[in-house]
Amino acid sequence: MAKGVISDSDVQRYNEDGYLLVKGMLSPAEIELLGRTAREDRVLDQHSYGKADGEGGTVRLSLWNHPTDTIYGMVARSESIVGSAEKLLGGEVYHYHSKMIMKDAKVGGAWAWHQDYGYWYQNGVLFPLLTSAFIAVDPATKENGCLQVIKGSHELGRIEHVLTGEQAGADQERVNEILKRMELVHVEMAPGDTLYFHANTLHRSDQNTSDKPRWSMICCYNAARNDPYKEAHHPRYTKLTKVPDSEILKAGEKRFSDADAGAWLDTREDASATSLAKA
Repeated sequence: MAKGVISDSDVQRYNEDGYLLVKGMLSPAEIELLGRTAREDRVLDQHSYGKADGEGGTVRLSLWNHPTDTIYGMVARSESIVGSAEKLLGGEVYHYHSKMIMKDAKVGGAWAWHQDYGYWYQNGVLFPLLTSAFIAVDPATKENGCLQVIKGSHELGRIEHVLTGEQAGADQERVNEILKRMELVHVEMAPGDTLYFHANTLHRSDQNTSDKPRWSMICCYNAARNDPYKEAHHPRYTKLTKVPDSEILKAGEKRFSDADAGAWLDTREDASATSLAKA
């Protein structure tokens, strides 16, 4: 691990901006191993699914609720990544879920403007005390659909979300007005860089029309004190056991097994967005 737990000044910047970019959070060896393992993981691929973006593209992803002893679990449980999430959220966190976003060259779809809490609110989560660690597996550029954020938008509170096609997005009229007043940032990242962002930070990404893939792994954490009041498709509080950063490389190319597919990988589409239709 190239970096340790973030500093107090990093926390202040996150609280002001709604996001924090940590350069080189994973070392070149760690991110190379993670990327190679993910691309060769037959079970991860078989349990992926696509979400149409309403613009003719499709985003492919695979999602799991609980970290395993695979390399993915070691990343999601590593002391630096979890410790940084705990510092941002002010106390113990647990693993809400992780996903691998497979934005392939030429065909990778867009994500509409949204807040994660716009989805997770429906799951009985009372406070937006969640953060996501977006880990760049490939270089993320404007050309291949890097993440875009609206700086400071976490201060807006939860915005109403509506379904458009197979994705739920924030009320576009309101987003258009927000963009007139707040700064749009294209977050370009190198492999191993990690972006932490607040559950109410507005973010999106364009289609990948380039000839370069843009894969990423996102680990989502909820504050332990923010245990959802009802059962949903993502877990309520579950004790998270952190591991030393060195366990990432020790895990080697340990992938999901067929047994993991039944126990951990969710073959259904994430119901957080689609539940908006019933709300």
